[in-house]
Amino acid sequence: MAAIAQWPALDRVAGDLEGQVYRVMRDRILQGQMPPGQRLPSTRMLAISLGVARSTVVNAYERLKAEGYLQSATGSATRVAAFTTPPLQGQAASTPLSPMPMTESAAGGLFEPGVPDVSAFPHAAWARCLGARGRSLRVHDLGYGAHSGIRELREAILDHISATRGVTARPEQLLIVPSTGAAIDLLARVLLQPDRRLGTVAWMEEPGYETAQALLRMAGADLAPVPCDQAGIDVARAAGPPPRLIYVTPSHQYPTGVTMSLPRRLALLEFARANGSVVLEDDYDSEFQYASRPIAALQGIDRGEVVAYLGTFSKTLAPGLRVAYAVVPSWLVSEAAAAQRLRGAVVPIHIQAALADFIREGRFRAHLRHMNAIYAARMAAAVSALRRHCGDWLDIGEGTGGLQLATWFRNASTDDRAALQRINAQGFALRSMSALHLGPPRSGLLFGIARMAPEAADAAAARIAALLRVP
Repeated sequence: MAAIAQWPALDRVAGDLEGQVYRVMRDRILQGQMPPGQRLPSTRMLAISLGVARSTVVNAYERLKAEGYLQSATGSATRVAAFTTPPLQGQAASTPLSPMPMTESAAGGLFEPGVPDVSAFPHAAWARCLGARGRSLRVHDLGYGAHSGIRELREAILDHISATRGVTARPEQLLIVPSTGAAIDLLARVLLQPDRRLGTVAWMEEPGYETAQALLRMAGADLAPVPCDQAGIDVARAAGPPPRLIYVTPSHQYPTGVTMSLPRRLALLEFARANGSVVLEDDYDSEFQYASRPIAALQGIDRGEVVAYLGTFSKTLAPGLRVAYAVVPSWLVSEAAAAQRLRGAVVPIHIQAALADFIREGRFRAHLRHMNAIYAARMAAAVSALRRHCGDWLDIGEGTGGLQLATWFRNASTDDRAALQRINAQGFALRSMSALHLGPPRSGLLFGIARMAPEAADAAAARIAALLRVP
């Protein structure tokens, strides 16, 4: 087939052959070189042609199917999927946006959302990395020059997120910051300056992350909610003037847990490109997926430089490390870095250097694998227990990923804040879903699973059911 004959040589030195197959095919689909309905070569034929194991091609195909690029049925060939929002034909290297003119609830509570289990933190491995770097920091790393992060850590993070999340960038585009909140605040204040005459409207997913709502308001944003459904944020349902910023959690929506579909992703990127909007992609806990591998980041398919990608080690390692990062469009690097230097949003050098070693030595990936297995078991136990005991009152989510589980009251008139007050008074630390809405609220409860041992989930769910019975 022509698809095989025109396939570029794989870089065997760089490794990650599965990722290379995935990225070549994904990019060809997005560029219109492989139109909807085109039949793909069999996994066996392509593997033989490329000189790789068949499993390498099978895994790449499965990844593309999971993200909506391919479709197949039993007994038929795999084909390129049809998009309701078509890819931008011939715009693989589209012109970037022009540079703009310079001008916790109770600690330790049961089912608490948003907190990882730090009891499993790899103390010994981290102590070795931290101790070694503390004794051997280089002189040029101890000055003021590395306010946006040392190059070693930037490169280590980029290597990781390019392989696992599909992010494409240069080290200079990555800023090391103390938290995702710091990144949101920094970028919002840069992009929402009143004298830009580009507007101060910011779109938020509905429901959405309350801390992001507060930070955007403090930066001067006029917030407008945009509905989320089972396919993610729907820009076609938005009202009002075009936004300057769009805050999204596409890989694992907070708090509902849904994954934004490929058509919605393409529609969002095209809308942002056409309207001069910047998308803040918060990828806060997408490393934890229990039913499938993580969906690639929105930033990886951005061809208009409209996405700023935000990640954190607070959920994957520990909040106390105070390390997060932002991958910003190239046209925004200079101004964002200058603003970071003025605001002093920096991470201590010895922490950065130790984390770079921790990632390079493979310890971070090993920790992720370990925690993914632990959290998967805890999520499954929580879902099962809550459905068994609380299913008469609550519609329980699937729990396919992340550290929290969204539930909705079956009786829409239920006051979730009153229910929350009764429940949390008994040692729990749930959150109400209505508090996460900017517009008309929907009633529900948000559970955290990270610190709920599987053997304790059943008794905890039974206690909550007893409290829900109270009129």
